[in-house]
Amino acid sequence: QVRLVESGGGSVQAGGSLRLSCAASEYTYRMAWFRQAPGKEREGVAVSYSGGGTYYADSVKGRFTISRDNAKNTVSLQMNSLKPEDTAMYYCAAATSYSLAPLRPQTYNDWGQGTQVTVSS
Repeated sequence: QVRLVESGGGSVQAGGSLRLSCAASEYTYRMAWFRQAPGKEREGVAVSYSGGGTYYADSVKGRFTISRDNAKNTVSLQMNSLKPEDTAMYYCAAATSYSLAPLRPQTYNDWGQGTQVTVSS
């Protein structure tokens, strides 16, 4: 089991930026960020593959950037132009295999504890 620890959440006004980081206890093939707002389902935000590929949800394309450091087993999410609808608990996730649906939470084996992001208008 991979242990994941997130950091970097907080509160920001609309239009601002935040950077989230996730440290994994070991190498993982696919790492991703998800978010879940109260009363809503967990939503995939961005995916990073160990070979450098990335994948984004339409709702964050052009605003969020996922990056990873394979040597340090870390993945980060740079969030710019934040909107109130981005408010949610953000989770880091890890998977050991390829999936045709990389934003589906069911395709991930391990999860972090989450970090809160709040965007005020």
